[in-house]
Amino acid sequence: MKKYLAEFIGTFWLVLGGCGSAVLAASFPNVGIGLVGVSLAFGLTVLTIAYSMGHISGAHLNPAVTIGLWMGGRIGAKDVLPYIISQVAGGLAAATVLYFIVTGNGSSIGDFAANGYGDHSPGQYNMTAAILTEFVMTFMFLLIILGATDSKAPAGFAGIAIGLALTLIHLISIPVTNTSVNPARSISQAVFVGGWALSQVWLFIVVPIVAAALAGLVHRYFKSAS
Repeated sequence: MKKYLAEFIGTFWLVLGGCGSAVLAASFPNVGIGLVGVSLAFGLTVLTIAYSMGHISGAHLNPAVTIGLWMGGRIGAKDVLPYIISQVAGGLAAATVLYFIVTGNGSSIGDFAANGYGDHSPGQYNMTAAILTEFVMTFMFLLIILGATDSKAPAGFAGIAIGLALTLIHLISIPVTNTSVNPARSISQAVFVGGWALSQVWLFIVVPIVAAALAGLVHRYFKSAS
C-alpha cells in the first residue's frame, strides 16, 4: 500500500503543480509565468517527487509510464492496475482542490487546462496533429525514463533527466494539445470541464498508452542487443 499511496500523492502534486500553474499563474495580470513557466512547473513536480518518493514507488505518476515500464520489463503485471487507479485518483483529488481554489474569487474554471484538439487546441491544431504530437512526445518521454533509470545509466541523475524531459515536452506541445502525455492528468481536468473535454479525452488516454507500450518494447530490444 505504501507505493500506491506514494503514486496517489505524487500524481496529486503533478496535477496540482502543473495544471495549477496553468490555471492560476500562466496569465495572471502583470506577473504571468507564461508557457515557459507552466512547462517548468510540470517538470519541477516530477523532479521533486522523483527524489522524494521515487525510492518508494518509482514515481511513475502517469498510467502511460506504468504501462511503458511494464512493457519494458521493469514492473510486474500485478502492480499495473493498482498503480493506474492510484494515479487517476490522485489526479482527481488535485483537480478537486484546484477547482475550489479557482472558484474562490468567483471565477469560472474556464477550460481548466484541459487537453483538446481542433477548436479546443490552444493553437487550433487538428486531431491528426494532436495524435502525432502526443504519440511522439510520450514515446520519447518513455525512452528517456527507461534509459535514465537503467542500471547502466549514471546513478542519481534520473530525476533530473526526466524532469527536464517533461519540461521540454511541454515547451514543444502546449500550443498543440495543452500537453497531456499522461492519461491521469487529462482525465482529472476533463471530468470538471465536462462536455467537449470528456468527448475528446479518449485521445489523451489511448495515444499515450500506445506510445508508451511501444517505447517499452523498443527499450527491451536495446537491452537484448547490448
